[in-house]
Amino acid sequence: MNTVKFWAVFTVGVVAGASVALIYAPQAGDKTRRQLKRNFEDASDYIKDAADTLGDHAEKAIKRGKEVYEDAMDTAGSVAKKARQAVS
Repeated sequence: MNTVKFWAVFTVGVVAGASVALIYAPQAGDKTRRQLKRNFEDASDYIKDAADTLGDHAEKAIKRGKEVYEDAMDTAGSVAKKARQAVS
């Protein structure tokens, strides 16, 4: 599942959950607002953590990509050098 689809499904789930909570759990307005605020804060913390994790994975992938590129260039240079020597 790609990242955009994940966040779209996550957002729909949060909205649906909040709606169901408001419909089936009638309570005082102040209490409901505090609960919604707390849930929103929890969701924003989760999103921040997920973004940090995604950033860490992206950094690792970029670093690994650079290493692979450098290895490929070194190998290509070695092959080219050996080919020049073989031709000479």
